[in-house]
Amino acid sequence: MKRLNKYISDTGYCSRREADALIEAKKVLVNGRPPLLGTKITDTDKVTINGQLIKPVAQNKSDRVYIAYHKPVGITCTTERKIKGNIVDAINFPQRIFPIGRLDKPSEGLILLTNDGDIVNKILRAENAHDKLYRVTVNKAITDDFIQKMSQGVPILDTVTMPCEVKQVGKCSFDIVLQQGLNRQIRRMCEYLHYDVVKLIRKRIMHIELRGIAPGQYRHLSQTEMALMNDALQGSSKVASQKQDNTGTKEHNPRKSKPTLKREDKPKIQVINPRKSKNKLSLLNKSRSEKANYAPENKAPENKAPEKQSLIKQSPNKKDK
Repeated sequence: MKRLNKYISDTGYCSRREADALIEAKKVLVNGRPPLLGTKITDTDKVTINGQLIKPVAQNKSDRVYIAYHKPVGITCTTERKIKGNIVDAINFPQRIFPIGRLDKPSEGLILLTNDGDIVNKILRAENAHDKLYRVTVNKAITDDFIQKMSQGVPILDTVTMPCEVKQVGKCSFDIVLQQGLNRQIRRMCEYLHYDVVKLIRKRIMHIELRGIAPGQYRHLSQTEMALMNDALQGSSKVASQKQDNTGTKEHNPRKSKPTLKREDKPKIQVINPRKSKNKLSLLNKSRSEKANYAPENKAPENKAPEKQSLIKQSPNKKDK
């Protein structure tokens, strides 16, 4: 059994909060009767909203969507359609999807979107030790002291950030691997050490990489990526742990290795031309104007025999950075 609002949300009809509002407005019926908030139902119950039958999601999640998107600068990671430049309108996906976590509006890079609510907290919880790799460019030369302090932990937001891997890759740029997701964490850490972030791009979440996705494009995760994700999330918790160390931060495993994709399983990119959008065009032009230099990536391995062809959707006037 599951709560009615989650049942409705899982179908992609709306969010849990919106489902509660529909229930309170008596627009939802369960077996022909108006339910109470918190009502629990099974897949055998008949749920309608404004007379429309709401079918339960597939038990094997075959109808779930998992997307890797290269968020440009200027896009806001919110599902609120009233906010200009929101990520839902930017992608313009035919089904209801929502972002897993956030990426600051002035930042760019990889963000995952889905309509599978169960997977969200498993990825986001810090104690699950799921890595996120960022390439950061700052406003002045980096010192050894800066690298050491960033890696040991910095006091921000009434806590101390967890120890993390930090590696200098240029005079003013570095890579950092986080397992936390505090609000504007990297920018606040740099500000504490008297540095300003000029450019921030997220390059990897767990084993899923940004490589090959241009700003404003997205692709579906491959079968191999999904298999690796499901395997990595098997031991993950959807609820926060109360376990803490003597510094007040949650225990973690900084040495936990990430799953790797086989070369032949790298997703193949195929471009699709979408309808033009003036809002997306202006936002993408803004992101290009703010482009800054950062160290290039290694060339992606050659595709040999991908299990399932992934599709890339391209925003208007795409140009490689």
